[in-house]
Amino acid sequence: MSGLIIALLGIGLAVILAGIGSAVAVGSVGQTANGVMSEEPDLFGKLLLLTALPGTQGIYGFLVGFIAIMKLGLLGGGIQEPMSVAKGFEFLLGCLPIALTGLFSAIHQGRVCATGVTMTAKQPNEMGKALVLGVFVEFYAILGLLISILLINSIQM
Repeated sequence: MSGLIIALLGIGLAVILAGIGSAVAVGSVGQTANGVMSEEPDLFGKLLLLTALPGTQGIYGFLVGFIAIMKLGLLGGGIQEPMSVAKGFEFLLGCLPIALTGLFSAIHQGRVCATGVTMTAKQPNEMGKALVLGVFVEFYAILGLLISILLINSIQM
């Protein structure tokens, strides 16, 4: 197996796993929000924020994938020489923090935001508190994003 294939596997995992987490979470919160809006359509603006919040992990995974592709030189005409397997593993391991934190934090953030939607249905003026609780989960995705960026940028080409 070539180093490039291993590196591309890491990039794929970052994008796919973080994207799956966000898709599952946004879908779950969206279902809850739709149920609430069937009774309270005026809450759309408040529920929109809670529904969109778990989608950020997918963006983080995409960002790390893009940074890794740029580091590999794939958008500038391709790699000039064969990549070692060790170098491929550096990319794979650099992409794993956002892949895993993105997947799990998005799903758990979706749970927090879905319950925030039900709280907002009962107490619309308390939506800010629900949003803050969702942001607490976001913090761990941001840590995964930062570590992945630092790891990928530290790879010597």
